Amino acid sequence: MDLAAFRALEPLCWRAPSAHNTQPWRLRYEPAAIRVGWDAAHTLPAADPTGRDLRLSLGAFVETCLIVAADADLPLEYVAEHDDRWVGRLRPTTHRYSTPFRAIDVWERRTDRGHFAAGPGPDVLAAVDRVARRAGGSVRVVPHAGRLGALLRTADRHLYADPAITAELRRWLRLDPAHPNYHTDGLTDRCLALSRPAAVGLRAALAAYPVLRPLGLPRLLAAADNPLARGGTVLALVAPDSLDQAGQVEFGRVLMRCWLTLHTAGLAAHPLSQLIDVAATRTALAALLDVAPERLLHVVRVGLPTRAAPRSARRVGGGPPTTS
Repeated sequence: MDLAAFRALEPLCWRAPSAHNTQPWRLRYEPAAIRVGWDAAHTLPAADPTGRDLRLSLGAFVETCLIVAADADLPLEYVAEHDDRWVGRLRPTTHRYSTPFRAIDVWERRTDRGHFAAGPGPDVLAAVDRVARRAGGSVRVVPHAGRLGALLRTADRHLYADPAITAELRRWLRLDPAHPNYHTDGLTDRCLALSRPAAVGLRAALAAYPVLRPLGLPRLLAAADNPLARGGTVLALVAPDSLDQAGQVEFGRVLMRCWLTLHTAGLAAHPLSQLIDVAATRTALAALLDVAPERLLHVVRVGLPTRAAPRSARRVGGGPPTTS
């Protein structure tokens, strides 16, 4: 197989999800393989100090590459090889990657922070749980009752109170269509489901952060949004015991399969990662689910969208797949 044939598919692969839509992954084409790594300039050292979200996004990208290649009848496999800037290689093999998903699923899947008419039914919940259990994990429903909303506000308040995390968020926010990277990366006002007045207000508040932070801005920002009020069911991806860094990349692949399983069932997902980014809320959430805190890898609100979400920006462009 000529690895150069994969280059034309790269734009579809960049539809993989990443925290703050930083798109950290990088490919390096070599004579016999394509190395998969990341660019440190597109990571989140303040919000993601352990690199958990980075490794999950790299795994999601690997899975996306394999799905897109399989749909184009290009037989590729992934071989893990971890070092300072690389996680593994995509290389030619004799058989096409076995997956129920298509490139069109990758293209159409979107993160949705809007309103959901209903959560997933028992069949869909069982299907995503099976995906995780094949890899030694599970998908658990998080109870909504009272406590979860309080945990969300606590997590948001904690994150907004941290100047480094807030500065990092500001770097990746695209709250005005005039922003030079509005159509390239980051979190746009449209993808955050913000009205024009809300986007202007958030920009102003964050611009005045150094002055307003001591006056209670973190508490106000945390109270400004309640995603649970927009419906859906909250799910947690639970990892096996003692998952190492390479295992987190593999579970990024599992996460991508879970998201695509939800997508093909007509559902959308909205990450609530702040719940496990803050130690206190992570511990409390783990207690609600009766699991060890370190086993919580991802938390997401899932449901049936009431309208199509906007497509997030990508640095590497492209259109819908044309493969058969």
